[in-house]
Amino acid sequence: MTFSPPIPAHARTSAAGSADPWLTLMATAGGLFLAVMSTTVISVALPSIGADLGAGATELQWIVDAYVLVYASLLVTGGTLGDRWGRKGAFIGGVALFGLGSLLAGLAPSVPVLLVGRVIQGLGPAFLVPGSLTLIRSSFPDERRRAIAIGLWSTSSGLALAVGPVLGGVIVAGLGWRWVLLMNVPLSAALVVLAGRVIPRPARTTAWHGFDLLGALLTTAGLAAVAFGLIEGQGHGWASPLIVGSFAAGIALLIVFVVWERRRAEPLIDVSLFRRPAFTAANVAGLVVFFAFIGLIVYLSAYFQQVHGDAADTAGVDIAAIGVAFALAAPVSGRLVGRYGVLPPMVGGLAVGGVAVLGLLRLGTGTGIGAIWWDLALGGFGIGMCLPPMTAAALSAVDTTGAGMASAVHNAMRQLGQVLGVAVLGALVYARLPRHGSGRRLPTAERALFVDGLHHAAWTAGLALLATGVLVCVLLLPSHRRAAGGRLGRGRSR
Repeated sequence: MTFSPPIPAHARTSAAGSADPWLTLMATAGGLFLAVMSTTVISVALPSIGADLGAGATELQWIVDAYVLVYASLLVTGGTLGDRWGRKGAFIGGVALFGLGSLLAGLAPSVPVLLVGRVIQGLGPAFLVPGSLTLIRSSFPDERRRAIAIGLWSTSSGLALAVGPVLGGVIVAGLGWRWVLLMNVPLSAALVVLAGRVIPRPARTTAWHGFDLLGALLTTAGLAAVAFGLIEGQGHGWASPLIVGSFAAGIALLIVFVVWERRRAEPLIDVSLFRRPAFTAANVAGLVVFFAFIGLIVYLSAYFQQVHGDAADTAGVDIAAIGVAFALAAPVSGRLVGRYGVLPPMVGGLAVGGVAVLGLLRLGTGTGIGAIWWDLALGGFGIGMCLPPMTAAALSAVDTTGAGMASAVHNAMRQLGQVLGVAVLGALVYARLPRHGSGRRLPTAERALFVDGLHHAAWTAGLALLATGVLVCVLLLPSHRRAAGGRLGRGRSR
């Protein structure tokens, strides 16, 4: 990993903040690392939480999903507020909320208190993730250096994905489940101090009176209703009045939101951005990638525990190849974006990821990690290749003042893809099983049914990735050719 030469002392700023963009990158990548790790590290602690607090299966599911639901439904609002209040303040405030929620959840005497803590935790990434991307954009005005920075920023999420399940298993075994949450408190405090010292404070872009409060309420409620239906659909039944009503209410609220935004002079989201091919391609790809890979990570972990009978920490090690390969590929992809544009690494990553996921069709009830580790690594490499160009394409569609909104929409699409992947792929995996429990090994007769369902999930995820690669080609190829022609013309003029 190579960084640019340090900025000379005379070029650095004073009390207003550091002019070194690489220190800003270090702080923002640390925030993303904590946010992503919290979505995976808690999963291995669920059996211990259930035994200690007497939580049932539904309550255990909500311990995971409450964080993701709040995170996803408030990202757009958090990004826009960050644009108005100042991105440094939004980032530091998000980290502080994350630490506060971790403290409450780690000390919780009951499941309801734990859920409140997880909700507060979810508020943190809703502010710090879009804030971190806009800080990177403003800190790296040069497109090539920005592409490298986004690649390194994305690498931190791959590292979190790789170490989360493994670290969680080690901590639960050695210190107990509460420390899976409490470890975030000192880490968040250190990150607040670091960010306060090294991140410059950009000027606010819009006054408070221009904030679209109704738009914020509509989009938050709409996304929350849809996400609730996706999370609870399998348990209540997809045709139940509660789930149908949740989907109907969510879709209706989002339609009203779009109509409202198109009529406002200062909208929360400029919906006309989706007319731009790069923005649409980036957001569709983000949703599908997280649908495919986060969903499969959850059920591959279940495969090793429920079919093989592995312990949770062993299952975390088994799937770590995905995160390791992701972390290695992301910075390489950032450099490729700077040199060749977003299209080649994005389409290449989607194609590699799709082929790797379809390779999981070779799984059987007795298949060990030795037979599929390279499929997992290839899949991680694919998502590592396509995530930096997706982020770069989403941010390139707006100017600096709207970067918080664009990054918030893009990250919200990713989080919704995660919720959708866990719900839809989970319904496929467990469709033919009469029952299933969290973390227990299935009876011999049911293991083949689980593997058969996992095959259906792999078909769905793999084909979705390949189809998205084709769509991205259609949307981005014209602009890519124009950009390539411009680069060629500049090269000849030299």
